Amino acid sequence: MTGTIQFAVAPDGTALHLVAISADRLPRVEKRDLERVWETAHEAAHAGKTGPRRGFRFAGGTDVLLQDRDARAWASSVDVAAGLSTEHGVSLCLRLIGLVSLITEARWITPFMRIRHGKVALDGTLLHAASMTRLTASGNLDADAIRALLFRDDTEERSPCSG
Repeated sequence: MTGTIQFAVAPDGTALHLVAISADRLPRVEKRDLERVWETAHEAAHAGKTGPRRGFRFAGGTDVLLQDRDARAWASSVDVAAGLSTEHGVSLCLRLIGLVSLITEARWITPFMRIRHGKVALDGTLLHAASMTRLTASGNLDADAIRALLFRDDTEERSPCSG
């Protein structure tokens, strides 16, 4: 069972989700849940939806502030689809944002995604890896752990989305 997240508003108006554990202790999630919030966030982005200034304050003092307009919109879509009042919802949110970050920064992830009709489709193995990998203490996906799961044999970098 996951814990309930407390909520507060910072003096500058930022919505703060107060998480009683550190980010690296957030639960793993089901692949289908991550896939669902990926689709929900994509639909919200295409609809031009936005979100409030938002952040997460974790036990131990780590703060994750969503300053990027898109990240705030994605967090709001997760709040609608899964709720940000539980550790599970916060974990889904950080994993979604982490996936987007990986897509923009890590070239090795390209074989695990396909762009068709302006929509990014993610390979199931990527979604599974992102759902099962522990988050870091700073709330990020562990890119090295995901890469290790995706490329279990470094001599063979396959192309799962090419079919």
